[in-house]
Amino acid sequence: MVAIMGSSGSGKSTLLNILGLLDGFDSGEYLLAGESMDGLNERSAAKYRSRFLGFVFQSFNLVGFKTAMENVALPLYYQGVSRKERNKRALEFLDKVGLLDWAEHLPNQLSGGQKQRVAIARALVGKPKVILADEPTGALDSKTSYEVMGLLRELNNEGITMVVVTHEQDIAEMCDRIIRLHDGQIA
Repeated sequence: MVAIMGSSGSGKSTLLNILGLLDGFDSGEYLLAGESMDGLNERSAAKYRSRFLGFVFQSFNLVGFKTAMENVALPLYYQGVSRKERNKRALEFLDKVGLLDWAEHLPNQLSGGQKQRVAIARALVGKPKVILADEPTGALDSKTSYEVMGLLRELNNEGITMVVVTHEQDIAEMCDRIIRLHDGQIA
């Protein structure tokens, strides 16, 4: 469980986009599951994202007209999983984050902490090896932030690698390691 910290413009989001195979890189080497990620086309990058990565964002990125269950099931739709299996797995992961009773609610009926838990369930449903979390507690109060970080820690203890971008020192200190960036370099 790694925290990435740095001031605005230090390169945190760029690094996360590279790790998430959303942006390419100019130099160096990036290995994911022992494979070089250099020069991937979009189709190959999407395949690796689908197999290995889950994303959690500060703004939740939930689809407003879909229920919590439908939001969680969305990545499975793109993997070609049947509707019945998608819904079954979505409910399992909502249960895992403590929101099974909220499965039929729309995002506008959920608190910030509940929305972030739905986003975490959505990130987990594809069974990723790595979760990339960009300011996952940035829009939450401190009590809810600690609850969300506790959940991420539990998932990390189950074997999922966590990369957490944060501006908040107390959140970073909940991670095993802190990497500080300054002007695009590891300080």
